Amino acid sequence: MKRAALAVVSVLSLTSALTACSGGEDTPSDARTTPKAKQITPAQRLAKAIVTEDDLPGYNVSELEAEYAFAKSSDEVTVDKPGCAPLAYAMNQLPLGEPRADLTRSAGAGYGKESIYITLASYEPAAEAESVLAGLAKAVRECGGGFTAKAGKNSTAYDSVTAEKGTAPGAVAFRATTPFRGITHTVRTQVVRDGDVLAVYFSVNGFAIADSRRPSDAKMPAKVVTAQNSKLAQ
Repeated sequence: MKRAALAVVSVLSLTSALTACSGGEDTPSDARTTPKAKQITPAQRLAKAIVTEDDLPGYNVSELEAEYAFAKSSDEVTVDKPGCAPLAYAMNQLPLGEPRADLTRSAGAGYGKESIYITLASYEPAAEAESVLAGLAKAVRECGGGFTAKAGKNSTAYDSVTAEKGTAPGAVAFRATTPFRGITHTVRTQVVRDGDVLAVYFSVNGFAIADSRRPSDAKMPAKVVTAQNSKLAQ
């Protein structure tokens, strides 16, 4: 299936005292000045906030492998029901709306188990994140009958979309069913807002889908969601 830490260096510069030629008294330019610390960029902030293996013992946390991506960007995705596009983006590690920065990691607990994809995206202003989340909730309500998403040679049909209760206040959560080689698989998505950042969690059992011999019902590990939400709140 589908497959940085920030160091802010603050340099303090002291200005030398200037002495008047006649009396040797300090001039007003004697004052010391301290330059401002470097501004952290949205991308750097997300790199610092994303979970690592230290935050998730027992999980292998890695970068998304581009060759397994459904699409490189949301611009490549077409949906037979346009109103369902946010769902397709959320389930394929594509940012919702127009964030200032986004970052994705995958967390796997071992062979045969679910893989959880975590996408963080920051917005300006923070109200934009709230608006995007509301748009996703609307799509969940309106796309219960399913939809099909395509990107290049990739195509995924979702037979159903059902709202679920999230593990965090204000979260938007849903499950979707998708058939592959005649076998139905259930995947789960949860989106949580923390100020101007949205955390999108997508859980899928890629091993079962690749095996194509048994259905799968991917769960959303509370451990992963809690670890990432806690790190965002720091």
